[in-house]
Amino acid sequence: MNKWIKLMAIAGVSASILAGCGNGNNNGANEAASPSPAAEQTDANSSASIVNEADAFIHAVSAEGTWIVAITSDVTVDQDVVISGEFHDKGAAENAVYRKLALYAQDAEHNITDSYTLTAPKVTVQSENQLVQGGTIKGDVVVEANGFTLDKTATIDGNLTFASAEAQDSATLDGTVTGETAVQ
Repeated sequence: MNKWIKLMAIAGVSASILAGCGNGNNNGANEAASPSPAAEQTDANSSASIVNEADAFIHAVSAEGTWIVAITSDVTVDQDVVISGEFHDKGAAENAVYRKLALYAQDAEHNITDSYTLTAPKVTVQSENQLVQGGTIKGDVVVEANGFTLDKTATIDGNLTFASAEAQDSATLDGTVTGETAVQ
């Protein structure tokens, strides 16, 4: 009976994530994941990867991962992380190229209820139109792709480096960067 209850909780969380992200608005303000500690990773490109451990996170942000990756607690990765691959909003090929890293939990009204920290020596962003929302990336971030967005609810506790002036010019930085921001 306990397994059945867990399975129903996971299904409910997955449905709420997709419903919460399904508003068609690509600015990230109302889109969010509803991760919960009971949720587990989903391995389909059209759904979210909900993770709480390093190996699952590394896979989720790879080219074989998903368009949205949500962590459900603080995650520490002891190696450099590469966010790669081309993904589309809500996992649908007809939608705009877009990827999201959700470092938070939310309530039914899409209000952030808890923020999490991703700790890694370096995070390299190779996915175009990557949004980082909520929470903190603790470590340096290198952006190699255009369209990077650091939402006002997110923090980079480290340096932010762009691989080119074009990548920097196409970025939206509404969040906080505690270190230096520069072009490589």
